[in-house]
Amino acid sequence: MIIRVAIPGDAATIRNILRAAFGGDQEANLIDNLRNAGDLLLSLVAEDAGQIVGYLGFSRLWIACEAQRSAGSSLAPLAVAVDRRRRGIGAALVEAGHQRLRSAGESIVFVLGDPAYYRRFGYLTQAAAKFECVYAGPHFQALALADDAPRTGAIAYAAAFDQLH
Repeated sequence: MIIRVAIPGDAATIRNILRAAFGGDQEANLIDNLRNAGDLLLSLVAEDAGQIVGYLGFSRLWIACEAQRSAGSSLAPLAVAVDRRRRGIGAALVEAGHQRLRSAGESIVFVLGDPAYYRRFGYLTQAAAKFECVYAGPHFQALALADDAPRTGAIAYAAAFDQLH
């Protein structure tokens, strides 16, 4: 299995994986809208024997604290083909994504998901609790990728997320 950056020709397969994983078009539309708006920071696929079996997207978000605005990122969505789950594909995507984000100078990532799953990658609800966000709650988590990561502020997600409410 290889993890690689998605290319335009992967779009239809990515849509199919997202639709099957989430039981509808919402996440697939989110990725299309993020891509079209230029807010998709990183789009990764897991490929096995020439077939895409997983997808992970990271998008830009902004953190406002006093008079300063800092860039952050959001992990969403993560999906693995239904018949390929529980084989480490999702974990490989997340780890590769974190490595690429660190290399690109990103300092913090937020995720809305199952704490039992994302805790293994270092995401903590306590780290996200100091941020104001529409997604604040028991499933909202953060992971600092750098020592200079923001520790508080008001988070503004990309406009494409507004269609999820």
